[in-house]
Amino acid sequence: MRRSARDTEDSAKRINRRALLLGGGFGAMFAVLGARMRYLQVDQADQFRLLAEENRINIRLIPPNRGQIFDRNGKLIAGNEQNYRVVITREDAGDVDEVLHRLAGVIPLAPEVIEATLAETKRRSPFIPIIVADRMAWDDLSKVAINAPSLPGVTPEVGLSRSYPLDTDFAHVVGYVGPVSEADLAKLQNPDPLLQIPEFQIGKIGVETWMEDTLRGKAGSKRIEVNAFGRMMRELDRVEGEAGQDIRLTIDADVQNFAQARLGGESAAAVAIDVTNGDILAICSSPSFDPNLFVRGISYKDYSILTENDHRPLANKAVQGAYPPGSTFKMVTALAALEAGVISAETSVYCPGHYEMGGRRFHCWKRGGHGNVNLQKSLSESCDVYYYDVAQRVGIDKMAEMGKRLGLGQRHDLPMSAITEGVMPNKAWKQERYQQEWRIGDTINASIGQGYVLASPLQLAVMTARVASGRAISPRLVHSIGDRPVPAPEAPLLGIDGSKLRAVRDGMNAVMNSQHGTGRSARIADEQLAFAGKSGTSQVRNISAAERARGVISNDDLPWERRDHALFVGYGPYADPKVAVAVVVEHGGGGSSVAGPIVRDILLRCLTGGMPPLSAYPSSQRGRMETLLNGLQLRHTEPEVTAKSRA
Repeated sequence: MRRSARDTEDSAKRINRRALLLGGGFGAMFAVLGARMRYLQVDQADQFRLLAEENRINIRLIPPNRGQIFDRNGKLIAGNEQNYRVVITREDAGDVDEVLHRLAGVIPLAPEVIEATLAETKRRSPFIPIIVADRMAWDDLSKVAINAPSLPGVTPEVGLSRSYPLDTDFAHVVGYVGPVSEADLAKLQNPDPLLQIPEFQIGKIGVETWMEDTLRGKAGSKRIEVNAFGRMMRELDRVEGEAGQDIRLTIDADVQNFAQARLGGESAAAVAIDVTNGDILAICSSPSFDPNLFVRGISYKDYSILTENDHRPLANKAVQGAYPPGSTFKMVTALAALEAGVISAETSVYCPGHYEMGGRRFHCWKRGGHGNVNLQKSLSESCDVYYYDVAQRVGIDKMAEMGKRLGLGQRHDLPMSAITEGVMPNKAWKQERYQQEWRIGDTINASIGQGYVLASPLQLAVMTARVASGRAISPRLVHSIGDRPVPAPEAPLLGIDGSKLRAVRDGMNAVMNSQHGTGRSARIADEQLAFAGKSGTSQVRNISAAERARGVISNDDLPWERRDHALFVGYGPYADPKVAVAVVVEHGGGGSSVAGPIVRDILLRCLTGGMPPLSAYPSSQRGRMETLLNGLQLRHTEPEVTAKSRA
């Protein structure tokens, strides 16, 4: 019994301790709840009263500043400029028609602008501001502010708008921005809420669209008090957003401007690539257009001028255009044959001016033929028959394999719109595409870059850079994002024997610098800057046997759209390759006479870091080149070429 009493006493003590602990815990909890209730009911009473009264607190997004785009040297390509504009809110305006006509008495407003604004105010919610006038002068904005009492619902605003200070030079590269459309939203599964903001602009083509997420930034927010109709009463607080990241491109704006100007009014494209790392130094398509027109809202008249131009200024020919590469493809055929071991550099083929195969005659461009031709002579004088013969030995599949190793028939990954893959055909490709067997004639045509073979100027520049370097150079357009450099793609060795590459390079050198080289007239006279190249002329029409018997009609006597395309590729200096350039002039005629001089001038601009010196040209050409170079429409960043540089 005694043990039982003690047990009972100990149990009671334990219960009392538990009760104290529980009581203390509940007491602490009630103290915390009481403090929280006091904070909510007393300290935050005004705040929650605002939230409770008809849900009057709205959260609105603040658009971030768009990231800017610069060239490799920090020159601004796409920026943001201060923009004065006037908006009208239907809820505050009352009679919108009357207010707009009053506004037209203060600042110039065309009748069609008033009509468009009225239509927009009816389509939008009554409390959403509608832009009436954009990109206004400060004086006009001041007039609106002074007359504000008589213009209910009209508000002058200061914002940012995209601007392209170098306009036509980078239109096809950087592209432009424009308002978000229903089509844009339909492409996205979970669109950024920013895209719902009226008149919010996003990239439409080029770098602006392919790097939209990087450039756009992140929205800020503000809490505003609104009345029961949704009208803003006051701003309660604001959280600033995160500006988009700046982007630096690999392009040199001065080289780009020179190349664009050098193409002149031709329907053409040019690409210059750093042979050592793949950096694109210039990538131009001509004619170009002013992207600022699209940002501000291009007129029907201006848009019609662009779309009806037969030189297609809106098309990016440098990456989108796919052309028969003509004789610029002969390096591919030669390397495929050398690699396969079916020829050596000294293998000789006799050219009588034509090649007989399967009862059909395939002609050389030189009617009387070239006689006995080895590899170097075949390139320097661009003998077609040599390649007809060699192609039969090596076959299309090995030619296609070599073409792809050199960058043809593949889409190079750049943040630009409509990049073509081109066509590097083989037997399987034709069977899949046309359900037809590959024919001997197809191989013959492909050997000189005709038939099914198609390549863009970008691909031809990559091909030239790979031949020059012996490495799988890949083009790079973005140099850095923010403060973070974008590494150049790896460029492993092509795996082509050095002696075989040298044989082809020697042939390209002979094109420019031998006595009978087809590109001799476009050579660089300065031996330290001398370059290697290859011309190409691709047909866009069939030449009948009757016409060939009479004599082939000169390009000058044909309508523009039926003339041959002129192509030229080159790299320099020959002894120490640094830059590769490819130029295509649509319906330009001869590659050596039309595209070759453009390649030479762009190479000189890249290699010398300034205007091409007259001393680099053959003496017989210096007077003409002085006039040509001084006549280029440059951005006044280059000194004038003078006779002093002749020496």
